Amino acid sequence: MIAIIDYGAGNLQSVKKALDYLGCESVITSDKAVIEGASHVILPGVGSFGDAMDSIRSRGLEEVIKNAASGKQRFLGICLGLQLLFEESEESHGVKGLGVFKGRIVKIPENLGLKVPHMGWNSVDIKQSGGIFEGIKNESYFYFVHSFYLKDADCDIVAGAAQYGVQIQCAVQKGNISATQFHPEKSGEIGLKLLKNFVSED
Repeated sequence: MIAIIDYGAGNLQSVKKALDYLGCESVITSDKAVIEGASHVILPGVGSFGDAMDSIRSRGLEEVIKNAASGKQRFLGICLGLQLLFEESEESHGVKGLGVFKGRIVKIPENLGLKVPHMGWNSVDIKQSGGIFEGIKNESYFYFVHSFYLKDADCDIVAGAAQYGVQIQCAVQKGNISATQFHPEKSGEIGLKLLKNFVSED
């Protein structure tokens, strides 16, 4: 069973539809027992860092998410779900993230002559060929929608990077934990391949 965490924000239905298409059993839930009992856990996210963390904490979900991202279960963060795994974000000063990994979430500079938010298809330089990127060609294109990005994460966990005026660390992977800044559920066949890789991992 795949638990898609519902904390009051996030693009939940599109993730579930992608999993349904793959024939995977999944449930959108905020029930701690269901999340704890799932073999795979997905933390989606759209919106602001601070609002998301406030919602997670008000629903009492912080510890269950941290436990799911401790390596005991297969865990995938998507978009804001990647950013929340880190300690803090420039988007919401003073708000602590989940702190699973160390790294900075910073705003895409607006003086580069590029539109912010970064919205659309972008190629990804794949740094780790296994795990969620198993069988996916380097420089494959994925769909992005974001204004903030991961910077200065430990190189050992960075699984993918994209260029949009600056280098965006757009995927991380360590053991059973993975996360992407892009939306695999909106990235066509290649995104479905990534999700299939995730759900196929025992």
